[in-house]
Amino acid sequence: MIRVILGVLGIALVLVCVRIGYVVTRASGTLSHPEYTDNAACSPVEVAPGTEDVTYDPVTGLVFVSTAERRTGEMHPSNGIYVFAPETPDSVRLVSIDAPADFRPHGISLWRGESETGEPLTRLFVISHPYSGHQVLIYDVAEDGALSHLETVSYEALRSPNDIVGVGPNRFYATNDVYFGDTPMGYLEAFLALPLGSISYYDGQEGRIVADGLAYANGINISADGSELYASAFIGRALHVFNRDAATGDLTRTARHPVPLGLDNIEIGTDGALYIAGNVNVFEFLAHQNDPEAHAPSQAVRVEPDSGDWTTVFADSGEAIDSTSVATRVGDQLLLGAVFDSHVLVCPYSAGP
Repeated sequence: MIRVILGVLGIALVLVCVRIGYVVTRASGTLSHPEYTDNAACSPVEVAPGTEDVTYDPVTGLVFVSTAERRTGEMHPSNGIYVFAPETPDSVRLVSIDAPADFRPHGISLWRGESETGEPLTRLFVISHPYSGHQVLIYDVAEDGALSHLETVSYEALRSPNDIVGVGPNRFYATNDVYFGDTPMGYLEAFLALPLGSISYYDGQEGRIVADGLAYANGINISADGSELYASAFIGRALHVFNRDAATGDLTRTARHPVPLGLDNIEIGTDGALYIAGNVNVFEFLAHQNDPEAHAPSQAVRVEPDSGDWTTVFADSGEAIDSTSVATRVGDQLLLGAVFDSHVLVCPYSAGP
């Protein structure tokens, strides 16, 4: 009996080692070698450390940037939401003036719509990680981009939020990247690429989990008509597609498209395609996290949500920007942000529709 138990344990250990080896190999970028694009015409727009998420308002022409200094793990006075106009990059200004002192913004989402009385509304949803626990801050947005805080939301299902997409004046979906967090089980979750990430939905009063089964759920966004929701799996290296019930908020997974990249934030182009930046080599990214002088390669892709077909729209050794976390298409430009770098990189964009 003991021999049987030891045999089973031995087989289990071998399978675990094989699984870890497979996950580590993929994370190292060994299986993907993007050809670097010509980035000579790109120019940096200095904002503040950690330009992790960047989104564009086509109505006002303003770009919103979520920034947070992440290397120290402490609150930083430059943390905030900034705006600028792509045609005047020296117009960068802080607009989260009334943000709390412990503001540590992460994913953001701009929503435009109407109130129940037909009044036009613009909201910015911001994930924040204060010491007291995870939150979503909802802001009213003025035409000049100025933000006014309206509401702070937290709920049990907002376990480890990474990115967010607004679907109403106070309704949203948010990804939970991991389940166990920074614990021994969390390391096992990462090294085995366990699909324990999830998506929560807040209906204006309560929050609940509406989808799971993602290996490090990261970016999230929604189709222009609101019928489909997209979520990226960073460790799983896949794009998940869901049908969305607008009345209930429920999600039904319809597709899982593999993309050989540690996918991060998702932005929707006017062409209906998804623009997703991500991590080429996790280990070089971790080296960059510890040492700003150590560069990490960057890549961004354009993905057709129906087929999953993808093409590289930006790739760099890390000289222009390190390990991009977001790629936002603005007409004939591509705007890229990063987890640690202090600039948004503005590049000409001519590929695709």
